[in-house]
Amino acid sequence: MFPEYSYPPYGFLRLVPNVFFGGRRSFRHDGQLCLKQLKPPLHVYGEENIPQNGPCLITFNHYYRPGFNAWWMALALAASVPGDIHFVMTGELTYPGKWYAPLGQAGSRWLLRRFSKIYGFTTMPPMPPREKDVARRARSVRETLSYARAHPQCILGLVPEGGDQPGGLVNWPASGAGRFVLLLAGQGFPVLPVGMFEENGELCLRFGAAYRLQVPPRFGTDEKDRAAAKIVMSAIAAQVPPRLRGEFR
Repeated sequence: MFPEYSYPPYGFLRLVPNVFFGGRRSFRHDGQLCLKQLKPPLHVYGEENIPQNGPCLITFNHYYRPGFNAWWMALALAASVPGDIHFVMTGELTYPGKWYAPLGQAGSRWLLRRFSKIYGFTTMPPMPPREKDVARRARSVRETLSYARAHPQCILGLVPEGGDQPGGLVNWPASGAGRFVLLLAGQGFPVLPVGMFEENGELCLRFGAAYRLQVPPRFGTDEKDRAAAKIVMSAIAAQVPPRLRGEFR
């Protein structure tokens, strides 16, 4: 048994003018409209840990099951946090194994680029990493770090895994994700872990306590990346039921 996911009447039609003609929208407001349609309502744990303001880097798992649309994770999170969240979002859907993948990838790049402008988000190439995306990924990292420097009191939202995970289990992110979070932590952003999952017919969020991400300075680059990723993913895994914790049980 799963929650009933639906959208506000004419919700997508309201986006059409923005997609084609530009203009900004509040993702938090749109998230609240969508969450009003969710049955049963969103179940939030750890409300005392919800950030009331920044700086803060929210890291959350990429919950997955067949039929679950990933944007509900961002919608639920945006609707639950008082301040606006600047999400680092995927810039492309890949449709692995589907005959329509080339067309779907091209269309999704255009549409997601438009969404990123409507909501003011930063896009990142899809996971798993592809050789052709190396330069674009580095540029996205620089754009995020630049945004964080220009908005030192902002709330950032990031999914380190970056894509669907088999069985919805918390998994290791791709190489470089740990260093990325470490760079943001170095700019003064506490890391706040959030777990997303479905339980007892409800969509659930669990907010953990924020922490300062640090690894031994003597570590080499790869060691820092791995150590940071382990800390980040372990903290996220602690917020989901044991059945979803994967290697981080």
